[in-house]
Amino acid sequence: MTMLPDPLARRAELTPERIAFEMQRDGRETSYGALDRAAGRAAAMLAREGVRAGDRVAMLAHNRIEFFELLFACARLGAIMVPLNWRLATPELAAVIADCEPMLLFHEAGLVQAARAAVPDGVRLRSLDGDYLQGSGEGLGPRLSGADECWYLLYTSGTTGRPKGVIQTYGMAQANHVNVRTAIGLGEDEVTLAILPLFHTAGINLYALPTLFAGGRVILGDFEAGATLRTLAGGRVTSMFGVPTIYQALSDQPGFAAADLSRVRFFGSGGGALPEALQRRWLERGLILCNGMGMTETGPTAFVMDRANAPHRIGSVGKTQLLLQARLVSGGRDVGPGEVGEIWFAGASVTPGYWRQPEATAAAFSPDGWLKSGDLARRDADGFHYVVGRAKEMFVSGGENVYPAEVEAVLLRHPAVVEAAVVGAPDPIWGEVGHAYVVARAPVTVDALARFCRERLAAYKVPRDFGFVARLPRNAAGKVEKRLLVEDAL
Repeated sequence: MTMLPDPLARRAELTPERIAFEMQRDGRETSYGALDRAAGRAAAMLAREGVRAGDRVAMLAHNRIEFFELLFACARLGAIMVPLNWRLATPELAAVIADCEPMLLFHEAGLVQAARAAVPDGVRLRSLDGDYLQGSGEGLGPRLSGADECWYLLYTSGTTGRPKGVIQTYGMAQANHVNVRTAIGLGEDEVTLAILPLFHTAGINLYALPTLFAGGRVILGDFEAGATLRTLAGGRVTSMFGVPTIYQALSDQPGFAAADLSRVRFFGSGGGALPEALQRRWLERGLILCNGMGMTETGPTAFVMDRANAPHRIGSVGKTQLLLQARLVSGGRDVGPGEVGEIWFAGASVTPGYWRQPEATAAAFSPDGWLKSGDLARRDADGFHYVVGRAKEMFVSGGENVYPAEVEAVLLRHPAVVEAAVVGAPDPIWGEVGHAYVVARAPVTVDALARFCRERLAAYKVPRDFGFVARLPRNAAGKVEKRLLVEDAL
């Protein structure tokens, strides 16, 4: 097995005085040297609590530096970190905790009741507030880690059944760093704004952890549109990753038109389709949103659109990055340009599987080891990819395949539509028909939307029913929970 050095210890040796973290809310800073020492003390504290290699250590907290102190502390012991989603209901949280069986659960003060309600007897609770390392004594030094060792677990939302803990290895983290570095030109002068939750792969890996590996600065906070826009306009941030709803919220801010965001050289987007109207609104400001696509299972960086092509290939998620390969497969064969196929992945950033779920792991991979994503896409003649939807979301109307993402993209071109989601609903004549859920910014009639779609889509793709909603149900990653919409449409 390939052995990897501790990236924090190496970075602290190379650039001990450089700032690793800055807290957005109060400006508190931590250098690489201080972060390294805190991780060593945290490792010593965990060891005194009886944590050994392979044991799980959970955390229930908003974005804070202590998350990374404990993440690197686990690396020094060979323990496994488990970030917990503080948005989950108590039964959902309890199911995740029961699955990973942590020895310790670290929490912040505001989430202590949630922690107590969800943990079984035997799981010890520890507060992160105050000096949680008080009395930890001399810290533990780094160790070599196997590239295939599990470093942390990230749990899926569980909207389709039992939550799955996606294994994240040390090798995956290094490969994602290479992929991000290649995609956005990340270096030690990077200042990235990290405002997505740290219980999600995007919060950790886009672009916080790669920036730490590179020796840059991570401004860490929780998303609030006004504060985020002010930070971006402050002239120091060079990169940021967000989901489309975040970019929509920023563009809706009163100060968006006048804000100077020219210092930010890379705005990455993922977690859902990037509406054409939103992308063009940013382009009018001279700002390029670079769409992409990835999965928790791919580390997550997979496809990334480059800045040069993004304005001219709206709707594309770009090409796969350096240490990942993709193919499009339909009916057991690789499809050609223009054809739709399921995306299969292979490479150094792909997970080895799911925590304690061998059957789910086996089902996720082809016999020759390719990860089957469940996402459908087509590739143009130049190698740029366009995601058309999830295989499970595709429905058949009158014998024709309908890809909801294609219909949603058309709806989002209507000036009155802010968000749209389309699902298939049973129909006695056609088998299935489309049901569209629309969030509107201005009054619009069902007839007007249907006519708009008929002018741009084949008749079988036009939704039969339209429903207006105040908001679409989304999970923590910003993805629409279509399961809930399907249940409503039945």
